[in-house]
Amino acid sequence: MSHQSDTSSCSDDSDDSTTIDPTGIYTMEDLISEQSIFHNLLEQINVKIQAKIKPQQAGASRRGSRKYIVRNREEGHEQLVADYFAEHPTYTDEQFRTRYRMRRPLFLRIVRALGEWSPYFTERRDGLNRQGLTPLQKCTVAIRILALGSPSGVTDKYVEIGFSTVMNCLEQFVDGVINMFGEEYLRSPTSVDMQRLLQMGETRGFPGMLGSIGCMHWEWKKCPVKWVRHLTHSDHENSFRRQL
Repeated sequence: MSHQSDTSSCSDDSDDSTTIDPTGIYTMEDLISEQSIFHNLLEQINVKIQAKIKPQQAGASRRGSRKYIVRNREEGHEQLVADYFAEHPTYTDEQFRTRYRMRRPLFLRIVRALGEWSPYFTERRDGLNRQGLTPLQKCTVAIRILALGSPSGVTDKYVEIGFSTVMNCLEQFVDGVINMFGEEYLRSPTSVDMQRLLQMGETRGFPGMLGSIGCMHWEWKKCPVKWVRHLTHSDHENSFRRQL
């Protein structure tokens, strides 16, 4: 029993000798000083991170911000209908063909076909229950750009459509026309088509013409002077002759 007691006593003494008292290593002043150093270091890191983030956020904000322009698209549609699509429109059929590069029935046929192709070319309302752009407006801006090369600013003022929407209308219009009419019209001519075109050329005074007159070695006796250089090709420079 005495041996066990001595052993236990020695064990207790050994445990006491290996126990580390933190107050013997760090004083309260050392701990506070160390915490202050870490705090200052974190503050410096945070300042550097914020210095790099803020310019990026400001640049993203400038790029993402858009100025909203109020456009009276309802009035634009009414003006368009009054000018070209009313029962008694402001402009004649000849003026319509000049500005749309096609007759009115053909244009309306394209509008109806695109409405069947995609809901984009149907009348819809936005989240505020306001009437959106009509199919006539969307197809008109696309035709004006394709046929006349009109800048988007002109369509903006007349049809009340912004630049980004104009570009979207143009892309949708081209995709829709290719899908709806490509199989019938966007193909190589058949023998029947070629015969019909030749007959049309002969009726108009150009027998044997298939395609552009500029490629036919045709003699234009009274060609305007200002057009001679433009219409004369290097491979047949005498195709067009001037007779003043």
